[in-house]
Amino acid sequence: MICAGIDVAKKSLEAVIDPGGAHVSVPYTAAGLKRLDAFFGEHGVTRIGFEASGGYEWMLLTHLRRGAIAAARFQPGQVRHFARSRLRRAKNDRLDAAIIAAFTASQAAMPPLPDARFDELNAELTYLEQVEDQIARLKTMAETARLAAHRRLYESDIARLDKRRAERIALAVKLLAQDEALAHRLALLVSIRGVGVRTALAFVIRLPELGSVSREEVASLVGVAPFDNDTGETRRKRHVHGGRMRLRKSVFMGAFCASKWNLDLKAHYQRLRAKGKTHLCATIAVARKLAILANTIVARGTPWTPAHKS
Repeated sequence: MICAGIDVAKKSLEAVIDPGGAHVSVPYTAAGLKRLDAFFGEHGVTRIGFEASGGYEWMLLTHLRRGAIAAARFQPGQVRHFARSRLRRAKNDRLDAAIIAAFTASQAAMPPLPDARFDELNAELTYLEQVEDQIARLKTMAETARLAAHRRLYESDIARLDKRRAERIALAVKLLAQDEALAHRLALLVSIRGVGVRTALAFVIRLPELGSVSREEVASLVGVAPFDNDTGETRRKRHVHGGRMRLRKSVFMGAFCASKWNLDLKAHYQRLRAKGKTHLCATIAVARKLAILANTIVARGTPWTPAHKS
């Protein structure tokens, strides 16, 4: 099995072959990608691995998706811990590509590349999240502004971005409606009382596995699964960590709303608070229950039915 690792930079790509260590550096352009294809063909590469690079990898991902060689995008943390296990401390583009190649060779199976259906939807949702981040910052600035004139400027910017946010949500729904299966999934999710279109969009776009994984797996993917942290006879407090950062943020915001408007989730929150759990702990539990509920509804293909009657 001949594997290649690609280190993605803003303007260049560094590729290394494992085994053998053959390498090539090409510009990150259409011509450079063609040179990369020729390099892989020359060495009989059967697997290609690369890291997620904050969005810079999308042109490479799209190119590899069209190719015949099995390719996978790995999380930087996976590769970083693999390098540490081999006591690798030095770092440069060529060494990074070599580590990615070795990590690719160590995998029993290659995870699939992201579904092309979600490319535009992911881009739209990321832009929407960036607009929301700007709104949150401007609200803080408006609250702390010393001059009334500055406050009015901030408020004007907030109103403009609020309008844009609503427009982008409507556009995301329109794009999603072009796929019948995804549109049906969105309709199922908004049937849950307390779950709005914004949270449902995050579930559909950021969690394509929804409806096809177990309760434990969906909680882990969202980042609301409590993990053991024991050793010997010591039993430590469980903590949640990991998961998909952007998705987790959206689900937490959805949980805040759902715990007020959804009687089932509200009762769950209140039971935990009555047992002495903190607000944060109870909210995490509500977020976990919401993720599991969304997964179950999509798996069954039927709208939500409340356990508590309003």
